[in-house]
Amino acid sequence: MTRAFAAVLGIAIIMAASITSLTAADNGKQVGFGPNPQLPKPDQSLVPTINVARAVGWTIGEKPSAPSDLAVTAYATALDHPRWIYTLPNGDVLVAETNGPQRPQDGKGLKAWFAGLFQTFAGAYAPSPNRIILLRGVKADGSAEARHIFLEGLNSPFGMALVGNTLYVANTDALVKFEYHPGDTRITTPVIKVADLPAGPINHHWTKNVIANADGSRLYVTVGSTATSPKTA
Repeated sequence: MTRAFAAVLGIAIIMAASITSLTAADNGKQVGFGPNPQLPKPDQSLVPTINVARAVGWTIGEKPSAPSDLAVTAYATALDHPRWIYTLPNGDVLVAETNGPQRPQDGKGLKAWFAGLFQTFAGAYAPSPNRIILLRGVKADGSAEARHIFLEGLNSPFGMALVGNTLYVANTDALVKFEYHPGDTRITTPVIKVADLPAGPINHHWTKNVIANADGSRLYVTVGSTATSPKTA
């Protein structure tokens, strides 16, 4: 940690040190939960109170705990910001490698500057890979037999949905589609835009998901609180 960062961290801690505790009843028990919680009033401060969680990966050989009759193995490792998976009918697994897009209006003001500083420290502002990885099959050790770059050149992709021979991908700013054939390991056909999605210069809820109804006649796309209503296409 550099001296400059330590100084900034110290200032942030001092300015954001006021933390409101849960209201306590006469018997000393917390009553901030239950059917009639007594919640504290909103606490406004110039700098937000931020607890930075350090991402710690699994060590070699370390695995989640499982019942004695089950085993846990890593199906794929060394993925770059994997955020969402989608399984195709033939068993292939698609993984969206993605991160937040450029949001020029999201970093203005002193509070946003501090928030961005901590986000960077936590590794949340890394460039987005903007691609989808395809994983196929299972080897004897439980890992994928094959790994391919399925789609790239996307814009902070997240949700995926296959309807017939059309694969829909929800980018942060648009729902797009591609022609797909069972067994494809890479899609190179031109992208076709289906509909614009709310994004803009702030775009707090940049992860957009897409699902289809039972007969595939309608798509539902999540857009987050930066829009007034869901989109249908």
